Amino acid sequence: MANLLELENVSKIFGGGFFNRSNVTIAVQDVSLAIPEDRPTITAIAGESGSGKTTLARLLLGVIPPTSGQVRYQGEDVQRMRSRDWLNFRREVQPIFQDPFEAYNPFYTVDHVLHRPIRNFKLALNAQERDQRIEESLRMVGLQPDETLGRYPHQLSGGQRQRVMVARALLLRPRIILADEPVSMVDASLRATILRSIRDLNRDFGISVIYITHDLTTAYQMCDNIIVMYRGVVAEAGSVEEVIQNPKHPYTQLLIDSVPQPDPKAAWGEEDDESVDRVDESSIVTDQCKFAPRCKYVMAECTDSAPPLRTIGPNQLASCFLYTDQPEVEDPDIGQSFEYPVIEPAEVTN
Repeated sequence: MANLLELENVSKIFGGGFFNRSNVTIAVQDVSLAIPEDRPTITAIAGESGSGKTTLARLLLGVIPPTSGQVRYQGEDVQRMRSRDWLNFRREVQPIFQDPFEAYNPFYTVDHVLHRPIRNFKLALNAQERDQRIEESLRMVGLQPDETLGRYPHQLSGGQRQRVMVARALLLRPRIILADEPVSMVDASLRATILRSIRDLNRDFGISVIYITHDLTTAYQMCDNIIVMYRGVVAEAGSVEEVIQNPKHPYTQLLIDSVPQPDPKAAWGEEDDESVDRVDESSIVTDQCKFAPRCKYVMAECTDSAPPLRTIGPNQLASCFLYTDQPEVEDPDIGQSFEYPVIEPAEVTN
Protein backbone atom coordinates (compact mmCIF):
# COMPACT_ATOMS: atom_id res chain seq x y z
CA MET A 1 0.00 0.00 0.00
CA ALA A 2 1.52 3.34 -1.07
CA ASN A 3 2.12 6.11 1.44
CA LEU A 4 1.51 9.75 0.67
CA LEU A 5 3.69 11.22 3.44
CA GLU A 6 5.90 9.24 5.77
CA LEU A 7 8.64 9.47 8.35
CA GLU A 8 11.13 6.63 8.64
CA ASN A 9 13.11 6.42 11.91
CA VAL A 10 13.39 10.20 12.07
CA SER A 11 15.34 11.95 14.83
CA LYS A 12 16.06 15.65 15.30
CA ILE A 13 18.81 16.91 17.60
CA PHE A 14 19.39 20.59 18.40
CA GLY A 15 22.49 22.14 19.90
CA GLY A 16 25.91 20.62 20.31
CA GLY A 17 28.53 21.25 17.67
CA PHE A 18 32.28 20.88 17.45
CA PHE A 19 33.06 23.18 20.41
CA ASN A 20 29.99 22.39 22.54
CA ARG A 21 28.84 18.81 22.54
CA SER A 22 27.28 18.78 25.98
CA ASN A 23 24.35 21.13 25.41
CA VAL A 24 22.24 18.83 23.21
CA THR A 25 18.45 18.53 23.00
CA ILE A 26 16.83 15.50 21.41
CA ALA A 27 13.55 16.97 20.18
CA VAL A 28 12.36 13.93 18.19
CA GLN A 29 13.81 10.45 18.55
CA ASP A 30 13.37 7.55 16.13
CA VAL A 31 9.79 8.31 15.05
CA SER A 32 8.11 6.55 12.12
CA LEU A 33 4.64 7.24 10.81
CA ALA A 34 2.77 7.04 7.52
CA ILE A 35 -0.19 8.88 5.99
CA PRO A 36 -1.83 6.54 3.45
CA GLU A 37 -2.47 7.69 -0.09
CA ASP A 38 -5.62 5.71 -0.78
CA ARG A 39 -7.85 7.01 2.04
CA PRO A 40 -8.07 10.44 3.71
CA THR A 41 -7.60 10.31 7.46
CA ILE A 42 -7.37 12.68 10.41
CA THR A 43 -4.44 11.82 12.66
CA ALA A 44 -3.77 13.59 15.96
CA ILE A 45 -0.29 14.13 17.34
CA ALA A 46 -0.85 14.83 21.02
CA GLY A 47 1.26 15.57 24.06
CA GLU A 48 2.16 18.26 26.55
CA SER A 49 4.51 21.17 25.86
CA GLY A 50 8.01 19.96 25.07
CA SER A 51 6.89 16.60 23.72
CA GLY A 52 8.21 17.30 20.21
CA LYS A 53 4.92 17.95 18.43
CA THR A 54 5.89 21.19 16.71
CA THR A 55 9.34 19.89 15.76
CA LEU A 56 7.63 16.89 14.19
CA ALA A 57 5.37 19.27 12.25
CA ARG A 58 8.36 21.23 10.94
CA LEU A 59 9.99 17.98 9.85
CA LEU A 60 6.83 16.91 8.03
CA LEU A 61 6.70 20.27 6.25
CA GLY A 62 10.33 19.99 5.17
CA VAL A 63 11.15 23.26 6.96
CA ILE A 64 14.01 21.62 8.90
CA PRO A 65 16.03 18.56 7.92
CA PRO A 66 16.14 15.48 10.16
CA THR A 67 19.38 14.65 11.95
CA SER A 68 18.80 11.04 10.94
CA GLY A 69 16.09 9.15 9.09
CA GLN A 70 14.02 10.29 6.13
CA VAL A 71 10.91 12.32 5.42
CA ARG A 72 9.36 11.08 2.16
CA TYR A 73 6.50 12.38 0.05
CA GLN A 74 5.16 9.92 -2.50
CA GLY A 75 8.28 7.86 -1.95
CA GLU A 76 10.80 10.67 -2.55
CA ASP A 77 13.08 12.13 0.11
CA VAL A 78 11.82 15.67 0.78
CA GLN A 79 15.34 17.00 1.41
CA ARG A 80 16.57 15.76 -1.99
CA MET A 81 13.67 16.81 -4.17
CA ARG A 82 14.21 18.61 -7.43
CA SER A 83 12.77 22.12 -7.64
CA ARG A 84 9.65 21.03 -9.56
CA ASP A 85 8.86 18.23 -7.11
CA TRP A 86 9.56 20.54 -4.16
CA LEU A 87 7.11 23.10 -5.53
CA ASN A 88 4.47 20.39 -5.88
CA PHE A 89 5.15 19.22 -2.31
CA ARG A 90 4.79 22.79 -1.02
CA ARG A 91 1.41 23.09 -2.74
CA GLU A 92 0.02 19.71 -1.66
CA VAL A 93 1.11 19.84 2.00
CA GLN A 94 -0.29 22.98 3.59
CA PRO A 95 0.12 24.26 7.16
CA ILE A 96 -2.36 26.03 9.41
CA PHE A 97 -0.47 27.65 12.28
CA GLN A 98 -1.34 28.20 15.91
CA ASP A 99 -1.38 32.01 15.91
CA PRO A 100 -3.23 33.32 12.84
CA PHE A 101 -2.19 36.93 13.50
CA GLU A 102 1.52 36.14 12.95
CA ALA A 103 0.77 34.93 9.42
CA TYR A 104 -0.50 38.35 8.35
CA ASN A 105 1.34 41.51 7.37
CA PRO A 106 -0.57 44.25 9.22
CA PHE A 107 0.11 46.70 6.37
CA TYR A 108 -1.86 44.60 3.87
CA THR A 109 -5.50 43.59 3.77
CA VAL A 110 -6.30 39.90 4.16
CA ASP A 111 -6.67 39.73 0.38
CA HIS A 112 -2.87 39.66 0.24
CA VAL A 113 -2.52 36.20 1.84
CA LEU A 114 -5.12 34.86 -0.57
CA HIS A 115 -3.67 36.41 -3.72
CA ARG A 116 -0.08 35.31 -3.08
CA PRO A 117 -0.53 31.51 -3.31
CA ILE A 118 -2.62 31.85 -6.48
CA ARG A 119 0.10 33.98 -8.07
CA ASN A 120 3.02 31.88 -6.79
CA PHE A 121 1.54 28.59 -8.00
CA LYS A 122 -0.10 30.06 -11.13
CA LEU A 123 -3.54 28.76 -10.23
CA ALA A 124 -5.61 31.32 -12.16
CA LEU A 125 -5.43 32.65 -15.70
CA ASN A 126 -6.83 36.07 -14.86
CA ALA A 127 -8.11 38.25 -12.03
CA GLN A 128 -11.71 37.12 -12.53
CA GLU A 129 -10.81 33.45 -12.08
CA ARG A 130 -8.63 34.36 -9.09
CA ASP A 131 -11.45 36.24 -7.36
CA GLN A 132 -13.91 33.43 -8.05
CA ARG A 133 -11.62 30.85 -6.45
CA ILE A 134 -11.07 33.05 -3.42
CA GLU A 135 -14.78 33.64 -2.89
CA GLU A 136 -15.52 29.92 -3.19
CA SER A 137 -12.84 29.08 -0.61
CA LEU A 138 -14.10 31.68 1.84
CA ARG A 139 -17.66 30.38 1.60
CA MET A 140 -16.43 26.83 2.19
CA VAL A 141 -15.18 27.85 5.63
CA GLY A 142 -18.27 29.85 6.53
CA LEU A 143 -17.07 33.37 5.66
CA GLN A 144 -18.88 35.91 3.51
CA PRO A 145 -16.50 37.45 0.93
CA ASP A 146 -18.09 40.91 1.12
CA GLU A 147 -17.60 40.92 4.92
CA THR A 148 -14.02 39.65 4.80
CA LEU A 149 -12.18 40.92 1.74
CA GLY A 150 -10.73 44.42 1.83
CA ARG A 151 -10.27 44.36 5.60
CA TYR A 152 -7.06 44.52 7.58
CA PRO A 153 -6.17 41.69 9.98
CA HIS A 154 -6.96 43.75 13.08
CA GLN A 155 -10.46 44.38 11.73
CA LEU A 156 -11.29 40.66 11.87
CA SER A 157 -11.85 38.48 14.91
CA GLY A 158 -9.42 35.71 15.81
CA GLY A 159 -11.83 33.11 14.51
CA GLN A 160 -12.24 34.95 11.21
CA ARG A 161 -8.48 35.28 10.79
CA GLN A 162 -8.00 31.57 11.41
CA ARG A 163 -10.75 30.63 8.95
CA VAL A 164 -9.10 32.84 6.32
CA MET A 165 -5.97 30.73 6.79
CA VAL A 166 -8.03 27.56 6.34
CA ALA A 167 -9.47 29.10 3.16
CA ARG A 168 -5.94 29.95 1.99
CA ALA A 169 -4.88 26.33 2.41
CA LEU A 170 -7.99 25.16 0.60
CA LEU A 171 -7.21 27.43 -2.37
CA LEU A 172 -4.28 25.20 -3.28
CA ARG A 173 -6.36 22.01 -3.27
CA PRO A 174 -3.85 20.27 -0.97
CA ARG A 175 -3.74 16.57 -0.24
CA ILE A 176 -2.60 17.06 3.36
CA ILE A 177 -3.28 19.86 5.83
CA LEU A 178 -1.02 20.07 8.87
CA ALA A 179 -2.85 21.99 11.58
CA ASP A 180 -0.62 22.96 14.51
CA GLU A 181 -2.83 23.86 17.48
CA PRO A 182 -5.27 25.70 15.17
CA VAL A 183 -7.78 26.61 17.89
CA SER A 184 -5.62 27.13 20.98
CA MET A 185 -5.70 30.94 20.59
CA VAL A 186 -9.33 31.19 19.54
CA ASP A 187 -12.35 31.82 21.76
CA ALA A 188 -14.19 28.69 22.84
CA SER A 189 -17.32 29.83 21.00
CA LEU A 190 -15.43 29.74 17.68
CA ARG A 191 -13.48 26.51 18.13
CA ALA A 192 -16.36 24.33 17.03
CA THR A 193 -16.75 26.27 13.78
CA ILE A 194 -13.06 26.02 12.87
CA LEU A 195 -12.81 22.34 13.79
CA ARG A 196 -15.95 21.60 11.82
CA SER A 197 -14.46 23.38 8.79
CA ILE A 198 -11.31 21.27 9.00
CA ARG A 199 -13.30 18.07 9.39
CA ASP A 200 -15.46 18.98 6.41
CA LEU A 201 -12.33 19.35 4.27
CA ASN A 202 -11.41 15.79 5.14
CA ARG A 203 -14.88 14.42 4.46
CA ASP A 204 -15.93 16.46 1.43
CA PHE A 205 -12.61 16.98 -0.37
CA GLY A 206 -10.63 13.90 0.62
CA ILE A 207 -7.89 15.90 2.35
CA SER A 208 -5.87 14.11 5.03
CA VAL A 209 -5.31 16.13 8.19
CA ILE A 210 -2.49 15.94 10.72
CA TYR A 211 -3.91 17.63 13.80
CA ILE A 212 -1.31 18.67 16.40
CA THR A 213 -2.77 19.39 19.80
CA HIS A 214 -2.43 19.11 23.55
CA ASP A 215 -6.23 18.90 23.86
CA LEU A 216 -7.33 15.27 24.02
CA THR A 217 -11.01 16.27 23.97
CA THR A 218 -10.87 17.83 20.51
CA ALA A 219 -8.55 15.05 19.33
CA TYR A 220 -11.18 12.51 20.33
CA GLN A 221 -13.94 14.45 18.62
CA MET A 222 -12.00 15.16 15.44
CA CYS A 223 -9.65 12.31 14.66
CA ASP A 224 -9.53 8.73 13.45
CA ASN A 225 -6.12 7.97 14.93
CA ILE A 226 -3.81 9.43 17.55
CA ILE A 227 -0.09 9.43 18.30
CA VAL A 228 0.80 10.36 21.90
CA MET A 229 4.32 11.74 22.26
CA TYR A 230 6.44 12.28 25.34
CA ARG A 231 9.78 14.09 25.20
CA GLY A 232 10.32 13.26 21.56
CA VAL A 233 9.33 9.59 21.53
CA VAL A 234 6.08 7.83 20.73
CA ALA A 235 4.49 6.65 23.97
CA GLU A 236 1.29 5.24 22.47
CA ALA A 237 -0.52 5.21 19.15
CA GLY A 238 -3.62 3.72 17.62
CA SER A 239 -7.21 4.41 16.76
CA VAL A 240 -8.49 7.32 18.82
CA GLU A 241 -11.31 5.17 20.24
CA GLU A 242 -8.89 2.56 21.59
CA VAL A 243 -6.29 4.97 22.95
CA ILE A 244 -8.66 7.40 24.66
CA GLN A 245 -11.16 4.85 25.91
CA ASN A 246 -8.57 2.26 26.97
CA PRO A 247 -5.12 3.87 27.37
CA LYS A 248 -2.25 1.47 27.97
CA HIS A 249 0.80 3.67 28.50
CA PRO A 250 1.05 5.28 31.98
CA TYR A 251 1.70 8.67 30.37
CA THR A 252 -1.48 8.48 28.28
CA GLN A 253 -3.38 7.46 31.40
CA LEU A 254 -1.94 10.48 33.22
CA LEU A 255 -2.93 12.81 30.36
CA ILE A 256 -6.49 11.53 30.32
CA ASP A 257 -6.78 11.68 34.12
CA SER A 258 -5.64 15.32 34.00
CA VAL A 259 -8.57 16.37 31.80
CA PRO A 260 -10.84 18.42 34.11
CA GLN A 261 -14.03 16.63 35.06
CA PRO A 262 -16.96 18.51 36.63
CA ASP A 263 -17.52 17.32 40.19
CA PRO A 264 -20.03 19.26 42.30
CA LYS A 265 -18.77 17.48 45.45
CA ALA A 266 -15.18 18.68 45.05
CA ALA A 267 -14.17 21.66 47.16
CA TRP A 268 -12.69 24.74 45.51
CA GLY A 269 -8.93 24.42 45.11
CA GLU A 270 -8.75 20.65 45.54
CA GLU A 271 -6.53 18.81 43.09
CA ASP A 272 -4.88 15.45 42.72
CA ASP A 273 -1.21 15.89 43.61
CA GLU A 274 -0.23 12.85 41.58
CA SER A 275 -1.72 14.26 38.38
CA VAL A 276 0.47 17.37 38.56
CA ASP A 277 3.69 15.70 39.71
CA ARG A 278 6.78 17.09 37.99
CA VAL A 279 10.44 16.13 37.96
CA ASP A 280 13.67 17.76 36.93
CA GLU A 281 13.78 16.35 33.42
CA SER A 282 17.23 17.80 32.76
CA SER A 283 18.62 14.90 34.80
CA ILE A 284 16.98 12.23 32.64
CA VAL A 285 19.38 10.20 30.52
CA THR A 286 18.43 8.94 27.09
CA ASP A 287 19.22 5.23 27.53
CA GLN A 288 16.17 4.60 29.69
CA CYS A 289 12.42 5.08 29.51
CA LYS A 290 11.97 8.85 29.44
CA PHE A 291 8.80 8.63 31.49
CA ALA A 292 10.40 6.48 34.23
CA PRO A 293 10.99 9.36 36.71
CA ARG A 294 7.26 10.15 36.66
CA CYS A 295 5.86 6.63 36.34
CA LYS A 296 4.23 4.87 39.27
CA TYR A 297 4.88 1.50 37.63
CA VAL A 298 8.63 2.03 37.20
CA MET A 299 10.71 -1.19 37.20
CA ALA A 300 14.41 -2.01 36.97
CA GLU A 301 14.10 -2.49 33.19
CA CYS A 302 12.84 1.07 32.82
CA THR A 303 16.16 2.55 33.99
CA ASP A 304 18.33 0.14 32.00
CA SER A 305 17.02 0.70 28.46
CA ALA A 306 14.33 2.42 26.41
CA PRO A 307 11.21 0.31 25.79
CA PRO A 308 10.40 -0.61 22.17
CA LEU A 309 6.99 -0.13 20.59
CA ARG A 310 4.82 -3.20 21.08
CA THR A 311 1.54 -4.25 19.51
CA ILE A 312 -1.07 -4.17 22.28
CA GLY A 313 -4.07 -4.82 20.03
CA PRO A 314 -5.07 -4.70 16.37
CA ASN A 315 -5.37 -0.88 16.55
CA GLN A 316 -3.05 0.07 19.40
CA LEU A 317 0.70 0.32 20.06
CA ALA A 318 2.58 1.30 23.22
CA SER A 319 6.21 1.61 24.27
CA CYS A 320 6.20 0.27 27.83
CA PHE A 321 7.85 -2.62 29.72
CA LEU A 322 4.47 -3.48 31.24
CA TYR A 323 3.72 -5.33 27.99
CA THR A 324 6.85 -7.45 27.46
CA ASP A 325 4.58 -10.40 26.64
CA GLN A 326 3.36 -8.56 23.52
CA PRO A 327 5.28 -8.63 20.21
CA GLU A 328 7.59 -5.79 19.23
CA VAL A 329 6.66 -3.73 16.19
CA GLU A 330 9.24 -4.59 13.54
CA ASP A 331 8.34 -1.85 11.04
CA PRO A 332 6.60 0.91 13.00
CA ASP A 333 4.97 2.84 10.17
CA ILE A 334 2.44 4.31 12.54
CA GLY A 335 -0.70 5.03 10.61
CA GLN A 336 -0.48 2.02 8.30
CA SER A 337 -0.68 -0.31 11.29
CA PHE A 338 -4.31 0.51 12.00
CA GLU A 339 -7.41 -0.73 10.28
CA TYR A 340 -9.16 2.66 10.39
CA PRO A 341 -12.57 1.46 11.57
CA VAL A 342 -15.38 3.43 9.98
CA ILE A 343 -16.75 5.48 12.88
CA GLU A 344 -19.12 8.40 12.48
CA PRO A 345 -17.27 11.30 14.13
CA ALA A 346 -18.81 12.81 17.23
CA GLU A 347 -20.43 16.21 16.87
CA VAL A 348 -17.96 18.95 17.76
CA THR A 349 -19.29 21.04 20.61
CA ASN A 350 -18.18 24.30 22.11
